[in-house]
Amino acid sequence: TDKVHQTPTAILKGPEDKVNLTCSHTVSSYNMILWYQQSAQNTALKLIGYVRYTSPTVEDSFKGRFDVSGDAAANKMAYLHFPKVTEAEDSAVYFCAASEAQCFTIPSLLYKTLSDPLI
Repeated sequence: TDKVHQTPTAILKGPEDKVNLTCSHTVSSYNMILWYQQSAQNTALKLIGYVRYTSPTVEDSFKGRFDVSGDAAANKMAYLHFPKVTEAEDSAVYFCAASEAQCFTIPSLLYKTLSDPLI
């Protein structure tokens, strides 16, 4: 059975049209939904953004063109919205994925800088 669902499965829009995509999942331990773009010009998957619990993040290269929102923890849904199709790369395949949110701790000081000794 599919655990992640994306709607609509296919969509055709013209320039200046708005686009809304929805992603949902059924895995109780997953609290993060990610959105990816794969364009014909660049077949690598590019991370557009994600919703971690209820906190959305859009990657810098997509800011101003795409919005993400939703609640990946409680109602297990996230949305990808772009107000208007503006660039050739917007004509692409969009993927959503769900996962457990990962937490990383980055030490603020990896190296201690010592001041010059007094002589």
